[in-house]
Amino acid sequence: MKKLLIILTFLTSLFSYAQVGGEKVYSFLNLPSSARQLGVGGAANTIEGDVNMPLWNPAMLDTTMNNQFAVNYTSYLAGISLGAVSYAAKINDKFGMLYAGVQYLDYGSFTRADEDGTITGEFKAYDVALTAGYAYTSKESNFTIGANVKLINSLIDTYSSFGIAADFSALYRHSNERTLMTLVVRNVGTQLKSYDGTIEELPLQINFGVSSKLEHLPLLWYVNVENLQQWNVAVANPSNGEIDIEGNTNPEKISALDNAVRHLVVGAELFPDRKITIRGGYNFRRSKELALNGTNSYGGFSYGLGLNLKRIQFNYAVTKFHPSANSNTFSLVVNLF
Repeated sequence: MKKLLIILTFLTSLFSYAQVGGEKVYSFLNLPSSARQLGVGGAANTIEGDVNMPLWNPAMLDTTMNNQFAVNYTSYLAGISLGAVSYAAKINDKFGMLYAGVQYLDYGSFTRADEDGTITGEFKAYDVALTAGYAYTSKESNFTIGANVKLINSLIDTYSSFGIAADFSALYRHSNERTLMTLVVRNVGTQLKSYDGTIEELPLQINFGVSSKLEHLPLLWYVNVENLQQWNVAVANPSNGEIDIEGNTNPEKISALDNAVRHLVVGAELFPDRKITIRGGYNFRRSKELALNGTNSYGGFSYGLGLNLKRIQFNYAVTKFHPSANSNTFSLVVNLF
């Protein structure tokens, strides 16, 4: 535990200059694609027994995922689709487990026109990342360390970009076998080829997560702290600005406490080991950013269901990435052998 806190303090200070989503290239890398993860708020880092998890936290890779295959699909926004495919396999007793995954964001087709407005055809845009991961568990302690390597490609019409990134994580399993703690550093890397000759920064993200299963109640809870690389993650919502008597708009004022809670994502699973699992979560930052005119659009809430059969898991989640629409995510996890 003490070692984990030291690592957390060091990495937080080391990457304190970094920014949050929307300001970096390849921001799709920080979009969760698993229905189980989205159902508990979208940022859980300690979900066990799900082969989708190593894409987000490589230290979660373990033998329970041997020969698991998963496919995920999200109807994201305005015809944009988000998805991922994951697979894990045990090489041998000495080497351990390897993970492979594909993550994509398909923007669909767009109409191409010249400067005079003459339509000249259509073009496509997409982001895709190929990921390989490995984890090592120390026999002398309750720690697991993991790492992912990502090859990234992005295309917008005739403009393309290539990049490489890595994830690093550490996981601590409490001796009670019910509590997990983890630290994840995601998307450490660079562009190898930019769109127009200007190299852009990747969306570095540092997350800390805790989860625990209650001893006498079928409930598994998750608490996650996002974006530790940057303290100020709050952005004033234009719809919450106030107009004074002279007609001037005063931007929304955000307190230190308001900014602090925007780092939090909480969630829970009821009956996690039963055939039917009920999930719910709340993302504080998303709730604030999707609020309109001081009213709650319920953008921070997410919920989902899981159907757990002998060799198949089906998960479904509903969440909001825009105030006016829900996004639906479907995940299928299959034990192949």
